[in-house]
Amino acid sequence: MTASPDPAIDYERLMQASLTRVFGERDASLRLQAIRGLYADDAVLNEPHASVRGHDAICDAVTALLASLPPTFVFTAAGPASGHHGVGRLAWRAGPAGGPVAVTGMDIAQIEADRIRTLTVFVDVPSS
Repeated sequence: MTASPDPAIDYERLMQASLTRVFGERDASLRLQAIRGLYADDAVLNEPHASVRGHDAICDAVTALLASLPPTFVFTAAGPASGHHGVGRLAWRAGPAGGPVAVTGMDIAQIEADRIRTLTVFVDVPSS
């Protein structure tokens, strides 16, 4: 196995910060500040039913998502982030704080110049 061609990218830091400081932040002004530090200026957020571009649009999309969830709902990493060749991934789970997991999924990020260029969110379909 050869060394990663992008050892300068800290996938863990970027992906965890996106999960906690963006999707876990209910204060829109603090969330927008985090987005500006973590995401490229023309970043794209791809969710299962929508796609938006730019800091304000990403913040608005997360505001809408969080407004649709109970106030005790939290997102947590299901393990460490990993990545190579500028693409990172982070599995997550969500549900009431201290309660059962309601949904799981994975974020896939394209990273350039130590900022998220594209974040694609996958939500797992519950097995029946």
